[in-house]
Amino acid sequence: MDELESYFPGRHFTTDGHLVGSIGEVLAAAHYNLKLLPASIETHDAVACDGKMVQIKVTQGKSVGIRSEPEHLIVLKILKDGTTTELYNGPGKIAWNNSGNMQKNGQKNISTSKLTQLMKSICLSNRLPHVSL
Repeated sequence: MDELESYFPGRHFTTDGHLVGSIGEVLAAAHYNLKLLPASIETHDAVACDGKMVQIKVTQGKSVGIRSEPEHLIVLKILKDGTTTELYNGPGKIAWNNSGNMQKNGQKNISTSKLTQLMKSICLSNRLPHVSL
């Protein structure tokens, strides 16, 4: 874990819950050419080349929790074979408005199936482009 943290300063790769999120953030940064913000910044995790503020979520389950409305949202799912798939890449407002009610933990949940459905309506001009690795 120390080696990963040396490659990505400010990201924590501890097994207490940070691991999946940090992996997702660095994967998204590489795939979308994002500049990661310092860890634990409220609402956004990165900045896109066009200046758009981006929240990155990653899951291995059936939903993600969102604490506040991001400008842009990327949601990745880590599959059992270790690869990732893009569930959502679009305006944060659309995902936020289609999330459930605010929970006691301060998050609104949205299912991966709902995100996949919403993604079908996001035109290419409202998505962050993938970069070749």
